[in-house]
Amino acid sequence: MIEVGEKLREAREEKGVSVKEAAEDLKLRTSQIENIEAGNLKAFKDVFYLKVFIRDYAKYLGLDDEEIMDEVNEFFFEETSKIPIKEIEKASNKKRKEQEKEKKVISPYTIEEKKKSKVIPIIVAMIIILLLFLIGYIVVTQYINPETEKEDVTITYLMN
Repeated sequence: MIEVGEKLREAREEKGVSVKEAAEDLKLRTSQIENIEAGNLKAFKDVFYLKVFIRDYAKYLGLDDEEIMDEVNEFFFEETSKIPIKEIEKASNKKRKEQEKEKKVISPYTIEEKKKSKVIPIIVAMIIILLLFLIGYIVVTQYINPETEKEDVTITYLMN
């Protein structure tokens, strides 16, 4: 990776561009340019962004960005192929556990909601429906068809 950084530094110096000027043009910090040229990968948290910075920097300097990216990818392949499988699994499990924790609590002030039962709304809906039927029955028997009530009263009176 140091070789890539040296190529970039040499191309920048040949063009007469200062680190500060390159950083301003690429909208990067001067420390990022310096770390790329020094091959200091630990200064970057994310390899994806590092690759984007390197590609953009190579284009900016007029270098063959595909050739530079091939060298960068080859370097990362060689470095990552040396990592034991157990270490990769360990890191993967750690990342999965962190993601599970993030899903559980959105904010330290958020209280986790319990799943609500669907039984209570169903019971309430049934009671409302029964009340509507009862009210409908009363309306029909008392106000819409009052003659049926008079007949019932007459029959009851005659039976006594």
